[in-house]
Amino acid sequence: MDLTTLTYIAVGLSFALYIGIAIWAKASTTGEFYVAGKGVNPVVNGMATAADWMSAASFISMAGLIAFLGYGGSVYLMGWTGGYCLLAMLLAPYLRKYGKFTVPEFIGDRYYSKTARIVAVICLIFISFTYVAGQMRGVGIVFSRFLEVELLTGLFVGMGIVFIYAVLGGMKGITYTQVAQYCVLIIAYTIPAIFIAFQLTGNPLPQLAFGSTVNGTGEYMLDRLNQVVTELGFLEYTTTNKSTIDIFAITLALMVGTAGLPHVIVRFFTVPKVRDARSSAGWALVFIALLYTTAPAVGAMARLNLTDTIQTGEVGAEDGNLVYEERPDWMKRWEATGLLKFEDKNGDGRIQYYNDANAEFATKAAEYGWAGNELSVDRDIMVLANPEIAQLPNWVIALVAAGGIAAALSTAAGLLLVISSGVSHDLLKGTFTPNMTEGQELMAGRVAAAVAIVIAGYLGYNPPGFVAQVVAFAFGLAASSLFPVIIMGIFSKKVNREGAIAGMLVGLIFTMGYIMSYKGIFIPVLIENVEANWLFGISPEGIGVVGMLLNFIVAFAVSKVTAEPPEHIQHMIEDIRVPKGAGGAVDH
Repeated sequence: MDLTTLTYIAVGLSFALYIGIAIWAKASTTGEFYVAGKGVNPVVNGMATAADWMSAASFISMAGLIAFLGYGGSVYLMGWTGGYCLLAMLLAPYLRKYGKFTVPEFIGDRYYSKTARIVAVICLIFISFTYVAGQMRGVGIVFSRFLEVELLTGLFVGMGIVFIYAVLGGMKGITYTQVAQYCVLIIAYTIPAIFIAFQLTGNPLPQLAFGSTVNGTGEYMLDRLNQVVTELGFLEYTTTNKSTIDIFAITLALMVGTAGLPHVIVRFFTVPKVRDARSSAGWALVFIALLYTTAPAVGAMARLNLTDTIQTGEVGAEDGNLVYEERPDWMKRWEATGLLKFEDKNGDGRIQYYNDANAEFATKAAEYGWAGNELSVDRDIMVLANPEIAQLPNWVIALVAAGGIAAALSTAAGLLLVISSGVSHDLLKGTFTPNMTEGQELMAGRVAAAVAIVIAGYLGYNPPGFVAQVVAFAFGLAASSLFPVIIMGIFSKKVNREGAIAGMLVGLIFTMGYIMSYKGIFIPVLIENVEANWLFGISPEGIGVVGMLLNFIVAFAVSKVTAEPPEHIQHMIEDIRVPKGAGGAVDH
């Protein structure tokens, strides 16, 4: 059976499963719509959380980042997984003990301020839309490649599926749909990895193959990869050009950004007990680890296979490079998407793929007759193209397509629900129209979700400049705005509303301004994005740490010179920290 037919079958069956679950788990109350009726088993919630977290960025992009960054890509593994440790220890059980529906609601009540709640909603919506645009773009890319349809068509199909199970099922439908999506994406990720690991090293476990010898060479995979890439002028795979302080800052920004992401936090409002919130975080780490421990091997194997495909012989030899007209079919298919491009700069009809930005390698390249790097490879295609490069069976390639779509849709649904609850529960019910009935609030939530899906689809088709900077922007924003006020709200009785609002605004404005200045988001680039120009040597990807520290400092300083929180608020904080006595998540 041909690849297109198999892909339609794999994706179609997965969609039928998601829609069926949404109909079965339809939300009939606001409690079911926002927090799945507060009765989700912690193991189930851990699996749903893993799917919610492992977006298109984790499934499609992370191994691509590792493939091209090598050791430098480890910051994403450490940061994203470490964030769940913070969640389990410092946030999840306490927020579940509080027992309300949303993060802005906690902030608004804890800091006895509607203004604080509105600021939190603004942060939440901005973070969520930044993320969801990338997810919808990922859906469009997978569809356009594997189903051979236009990007816009793929987006419409993806929007329709999310509309059905997010708007109809709410958090209840999303939770059980995400369990199914986790099963699809983890199978789709690990099966090709097992095939390729066995093909390259004879060891079927990718985690062990990563440290095994390559078949027929006797060299360890990383040693072989180091040799292959350095011969072409690239940085050694097992080293990085990042400074220690920047690695530390990026890792910490990703950790606290993870712990401050509203669509992740809200998952811990859905379990019956406080201890279940911490247990859910533990289970989520287990399920996430299955993919995250596989990703380094996938990235390394993809880089090795790609380089060996193009560099068919000795570097610099006349016949050492792949003849363009003899390129494999997978390259032709990806060229059609525009994510793989070839330009014959020296006119020899062969593909030269090397680091032409390396001044030290330029002399060798000139001796070889090379006139510049001729192959442009979008790093986001590496996971999707890897099975094709390795010439795996068509059913495996079709499975990867279904997995990539599952990863994107699972996170998109969670983000859309956060946007929906922020608008309907925090802005309308909690601030502007407090006399809404439960039915009106439920309808407002569904309308908000539907509108958010349309906006997300538009952003996916016409991505603004910041979509490509999701990690730098969304994580930095979450780290510098929401995480500090949540932590201070739980562990400090002295921080008041004036301090919280001032801290959020300072952290938010500083982080946004820094990233916009270097990345040119919404405005022209103001400062060249090089290490010599960075504040304290910290890149825009890690600047959220400085924004977080400013948030803490300003919040405590302002609180020191203004009135203490009311006595009943201080008692509420003490009560949150007592591990027993939590009821179900309710609307107060």
